[in-house]
Amino acid sequence: MIDPMTYVEIYRIILPLEERSSNLPKDTKLVPFEMRLRGKLLYAANLGDMVEIETATKRIERGILVNINPFFSHSYGRFVPILSQVRDIIIKETEDLS
Repeated sequence: MIDPMTYVEIYRIILPLEERSSNLPKDTKLVPFEMRLRGKLLYAANLGDMVEIETATKRIERGILVNINPFFSHSYGRFVPILSQVRDIIIKETEDLS
C-alpha cells in the first residue's frame, strides 16, 4: 500500500484510437493520445489502481497509478572529449569581450 502524499506518476488515455483526428500522420494514428502526470497521491493505493493526485499547480487529476517516486532517466549522452577542447577555445577567444 502506498501512503497518501507520496510523489507518484499516473497514466491516462485522453483519446482512444477511434476518437483521434483523421488527418494525423499514419504512425501517430496507430497509438492513443496518452497523458502521464506526476503529483502527490491523495489517498492510499496500490500500483495499478485508479487514483487521484494533486499536481504541483494544485490541480486534481485522475489516472492509473504507474510509478512511485518517479525520476527522469534521460541523459544528454556520453561525454565527448572534443567538446572540452572546443569549450577551452571559446573561452580563450572571448576573454577580452568581458
